[in-house]
Amino acid sequence: MFRLWGKIFKDNHMLRDTVIEDDRNDTRTHKIFDSLDQICYDFDLGKPIWLDSNIQEFKRHSKTRFYQDSFRRNPLRLP
Repeated sequence: MFRLWGKIFKDNHMLRDTVIEDDRNDTRTHKIFDSLDQICYDFDLGKPIWLDSNIQEFKRHSKTRFYQDSFRRNPLRLP
């Protein structure tokens, strides 16, 4: 069983959290991305941008943190 815990903090206080469980026979990578999409939907967030620091942290510790700058609220509009 795969579980991903999503949390939102402000001023060192947890405002919201949710746990996504996935029992599918799929790769760990697919489970991570699908669960992260579900957490972002539950929290009404856009998809985060995976920076090199996020990728390295996830490879080393099997967890990473996304900060406010990791999410784009207003997409760029091209003329």
